[in-house]
Amino acid sequence: MNDGSKIGFWTCTALVVGNVIGIGIFLLPASLAPYGFNALIGWTITLAGCLALARVFAHLAHALPQADGPYGYVRSTLGEVPAYLALWAYWVSLWLTNAALATGAVGYLTAVFPQSGAIRPDLLALGLLWTFVVVNLFGLRTGGGVQIVTTALKLLPMAAIALLGGWVLLTSPESYVAHPPATPVTFRDVMAASTIALFAMLGIESASVPAARVDNPGRTIPRATMTGTVLTAVIYIIVSAVPLLLIHQQELAASSAPFALLMDRFGGAGFGRWLALFVVVSGLGCLNGWTLLIGQLTRTMADNGVLPAVLARGNRHGAPALALVVTGALASAMVWMSYNKSLVDAFTFITRVVTAANLPLYLCCSLALAVAWRRGALPQTGRAALAVAFAGMAYVIFAFVGIGHEPFLLALGLCAAGLPLYAFMRLRRRVAAPAKA
Repeated sequence: MNDGSKIGFWTCTALVVGNVIGIGIFLLPASLAPYGFNALIGWTITLAGCLALARVFAHLAHALPQADGPYGYVRSTLGEVPAYLALWAYWVSLWLTNAALATGAVGYLTAVFPQSGAIRPDLLALGLLWTFVVVNLFGLRTGGGVQIVTTALKLLPMAAIALLGGWVLLTSPESYVAHPPATPVTFRDVMAASTIALFAMLGIESASVPAARVDNPGRTIPRATMTGTVLTAVIYIIVSAVPLLLIHQQELAASSAPFALLMDRFGGAGFGRWLALFVVVSGLGCLNGWTLLIGQLTRTMADNGVLPAVLARGNRHGAPALALVVTGALASAMVWMSYNKSLVDAFTFITRVVTAANLPLYLCCSLALAVAWRRGALPQTGRAALAVAFAGMAYVIFAFVGIGHEPFLLALGLCAAGLPLYAFMRLRRRVAAPAKA
């Protein structure tokens, strides 16, 4: 691969920011509203934990620059089975993420087009989901083109909320203390809020996933990972605090489009609808991006013999057609299961399951960093890398405890389902090896 085909610092930073900022932050104010000020404390813990995890990936990229991303980090330090389980859990989390993105986009879509409220929300979410499966069936170039356009619009609603918050602070600062949240601060609610908020930060590992295509990965990935994570953290702190302080707690909790509600209330009637339009574009762009990624990841796993080889086959456009259809069907099942709850409850439930499915990768990478340090792969960082590894592990354990038993057990069951498949694929490889010889 020549240097011209590799990506550099700015592209890697854009990967982190673009993949982290999806639909989650736009619906999370409603999900977190019942927790009151526990939500702001939970956000602080989440952002600190994610900075520690970002530092874990940065150290690993520096210590193991030849490894092919997180899978290579874990396999070279902990072995093949932990690497497979972490990758399987991450794969599960991707199609679960698509279910969450489709569910979250529905709330803002009805704010832009009220007529769509006549359609059952589960059917609307499924329609959005399969639209982008079809888009990506036309190949990587088509899916990538859609992604570039939507990413360019992604930060506009973030800037609008930040500017509105600053304007209200200057013109009517009393609005921020008119009706503070009444929920008492408790450790249990802080843990729950922190875990819900973690969904909006998933994707901090994005710069390290395409490590084989990064120019000078030992230097580029650490810088891009930390820069992207810090930038996203600053944006999230601002846009999360504004609606929580300006809108009554119960009203915010019941809103399916909290940022649109905020703009209508303080910016003027009709502004919320325009904001919601940009949010829909952002959410659908993210849904397209993760659909593209899950198709490519599924093909990669099939190429490496841990998923059936048929999933690696491409159609005439070069797209992994069966992989896209299978993962789309799995995401559809999760959408259907979640809609026995309200829209906000459905989104909150899926985000917890997605978060639980991501945590094994973060835990294994933190353990991998500790093993790499013990082997002397990080002589320049000394004990700082070990401290970061323990901080990452501590935060993941904290998140596991706060996730709640229902999503934890469901995610655990989904991940455990990969073990029989791993045993079957490994047996097939052993049987096929003598035959080829």
